[in-house]
Amino acid sequence: MTEPRTDQPQLPTKLQEIVTMFKSLPKGMRLQALLDYSKRLPALPAKYTEHPEFMQPVPECTSPFFLVTEPAGTGINMYFKVPEEAPTVRGYAGILSEGLQGATRQEILSIPDQFYMDMGLNELITPMRLRGMGAILMRLKNEIRDEAYDV
Repeated sequence: MTEPRTDQPQLPTKLQEIVTMFKSLPKGMRLQALLDYSKRLPALPAKYTEHPEFMQPVPECTSPFFLVTEPAGTGINMYFKVPEEAPTVRGYAGILSEGLQGATRQEILSIPDQFYMDMGLNELITPMRLRGMGAILMRLKNEIRDEAYDV
């Protein structure tokens, strides 16, 4: 029996399930699934709605995109603010929110920078939006790297 390779970055279990699901869908259904995730993005907690200055912008994204992370037990909670008028970017935020909620700092930092390409999104989304998705993940990682989380 072959042992799994440990030198390759692994996705957190829930995010891997989402990537696998997207990969298995026909192209047309992938777009619908992305739009479904845009509707599942949790609302911001009141403390961030009332104090948006605590959220970090992602200026590389063409849509107004803001994020914030905070420690939660042994993991990290993250919150995203994305306008409903940007459904594909909002869908990506929904995927990150669901796939990474409660993940550890190290699990998030170990995610391959372009994991979303394995989902087949490059067949659906413009290169500019894909670059924005990459910037969102990089900003998320930087936010986690810069914070002094003891998790």
